[in-house]
Amino acid sequence: MKAIIPVAGAGTKLRPHTYTQPKALIPIAGKTILSFIVDQLHEAGITEFIFIVGYLGEKIQEYVNQTYPHLATHFVYQNERHGTGHAIELTRNIVGSDEVFVALGDTICEFDVNEVLQSPYSMLGIKKVDDPRNFGVATIDEDGFIEQVVEKPTIPKSNMALVGLYKIKETHFLFECLHHLFTQNIKTEGQYNLTDALDCMIQRGAKFQSFRVKNWFDCGKKETLLESNATLMKKFGGHVSENIQSENSIFIPPVSIGPGCVLKNAIIGPHVSIGANTTIQYSTVKDSIIGSYTNLYEVVLNNSLIGSDASVKGLGRSLNIGDNTEIDFG
Repeated sequence: MKAIIPVAGAGTKLRPHTYTQPKALIPIAGKTILSFIVDQLHEAGITEFIFIVGYLGEKIQEYVNQTYPHLATHFVYQNERHGTGHAIELTRNIVGSDEVFVALGDTICEFDVNEVLQSPYSMLGIKKVDDPRNFGVATIDEDGFIEQVVEKPTIPKSNMALVGLYKIKETHFLFECLHHLFTQNIKTEGQYNLTDALDCMIQRGAKFQSFRVKNWFDCGKKETLLESNATLMKKFGGHVSENIQSENSIFIPPVSIGPGCVLKNAIIGPHVSIGANTTIQYSTVKDSIIGSYTNLYEVVLNNSLIGSDASVKGLGRSLNIGDNTEIDFG
C-alpha cells in the first residue's frame, strides 16, 4: 500500500505565515503537521509515500528528504490547483494497481490505523459535526456502509463529515471515475473534487465502509491551530531538548522546546511549542507557537503564533509605584 499526502495548498487562512512556510511544516506540539501524519502511517507499516506539492513545494521536499531518508518517497507537482480530484489523478503512474491511503496534509486525526488498513473494504474516515455544510458529507446505512458522499451540500442528508482520510482498494476504479469527472467536466465549486469521484465509485458498485475518528484536530487557521496544539500537548506531553541554555527561567508544562534555544529570565508555558535556535529573554509566553531562529525580548505573549526568523522586542519600563495604585498598559 502507498500513502498519498496532498500538500499543494497555499494555506491562505494562516497568512502571513504561509507566505514563506508551507502549512504542513508549521510546528505543533513539538512536531510539524506533516510529521504527525507521516509518523502515524509509517508506524502502521506504510513505507512508500507520494507527496503532492505545489506552493513552496521545494521546502516540503527538502524537509521530507532530511527527516525521512529511510522512506521511499515521490514528489508530484500540482502547478495549477484544480481540486483534490485533479491532485490524485497526477499520481496515477506512480500508484499503478496498488492500494492507497490518502491523508489530506492539513488533517491530524486519532484513529486505529491498523484496523483500517487491515479491513477487507475501502474505508472513509468520518466524524459527527454540528454544521456539515462546509465538508464532504456521507450518508451511511445501518451496517456502516456508505450509500452516498456529497461535497459541501446545501441541504445535508446527514451530519457525518468526511475528515480527509481515505483507504481505497480499487484504485483502477478510482482513476476511471476521475477520468469520468474530467471528460464530463463535473466540478463542485469550480474544482474537480475527490468526493465526487468517490461517489461515482459508490454508485457504480464499489463498497466503502465508514470508520469514526476519535479526535479531529483542525490546523487550518490560527485559533484552531493553537487549540489543537494545546490539546495535543495535554495528550502527549511536551519535550524539552537537552541542547538548550536556560538561565533563571521557569517552564510550566506541557512545553516543547527545540534544540539550540536560549532562555533567560523567561516564563514558558503552559502549551507552548518553540522551534530550534530561538532566543527568549525577559519574557512570558503561554498558549503559543513560536518558530525557529526567532528572538523575543521583553514581551508578554498569550495565544500567539510567531513565525521563524522573526524578532519581537517589547518596551522596557522602570516603575516606582505607591499604595492603592492601578496601572493598565493595555
